[in-house]
Amino acid sequence: MECWVSSGWSAGLTVTGHPEWLDEPGDDDASSGLVGVLVAREAGRSRVSVCAWLVDVYCLGVKNDLGPTVTYRADLPQIVHSFFAVFGRRRVPAPLELAQHLVLGAVDYAGSLGFEPAAEADFADTRGHLGPWEGSSPIRFGRDGKPFFISGPNDNPPRILKQLERSVGGGNFDYMIGVPE
Repeated sequence: MECWVSSGWSAGLTVTGHPEWLDEPGDDDASSGLVGVLVAREAGRSRVSVCAWLVDVYCLGVKNDLGPTVTYRADLPQIVHSFFAVFGRRRVPAPLELAQHLVLGAVDYAGSLGFEPAAEADFADTRGHLGPWEGSSPIRFGRDGKPFFISGPNDNPPRILKQLERSVGGGNFDYMIGVPE
């Protein structure tokens, strides 16, 4: 099994007790809280099964997931490169435990705020690639421990802000909403 996460994954997060979870600075100073996670598992006969997630570690949890896709092992480097290039981040090799905590911990955090994974039915298909996971995460989600919503092109800002007010109260979260050009 092989796992990668996007560089800068820890920006704004607090991680307790895992100095082996290495990170590299992201490509920019302003972190969006979006982390890419990709897991490839052996599928026999020179093949691998690949799943990937786009995770909002500051607020919404899993925004998108891909897979599982079974492909030839020889194609894996291109798949990994293409996935991380899409949102402009380098990849960092990671242990499965970190991938689990980033994806499943962010899902739990978002759930505590009242948000379910986007395309929940698809998430059920990719969830198994992460293997068993129990307990709480040593990662403190939210930007510096506080929900921070950054509006994306497919988000519904009024609905999300209303939910954040219900779950944590006004003034207890930050947000940034882009203005259409």
